[in-house]
Amino acid sequence: MQFNAAVIRDHGVSFAVVIVKPSVLRSPQDAVKAQVAFAPAFRGMPVVLMAQDDSGIPSFHGRQDLVGLLRDINLDYAPWKVYSYGR
Repeated sequence: MQFNAAVIRDHGVSFAVVIVKPSVLRSPQDAVKAQVAFAPAFRGMPVVLMAQDDSGIPSFHGRQDLVGLLRDINLDYAPWKVYSYGR
């Protein structure tokens, strides 16, 4: 599986932001399943999911303190890369 993500280090905390389809965030159960599925790729780091609407406006699912940090970060400059995990 390949996916786009960035590891953010800010305010003394490191966490992963993983891009997902908006449909994943519409269901709390699907969002939690996705977080669990991506977690092993980031060695115990918290995972925040991010989806964008058609206008490019992001929405997030994850720890509220980390979501709050993301609102103050220009994600255009995040260290995005393609990750491979699993098969």
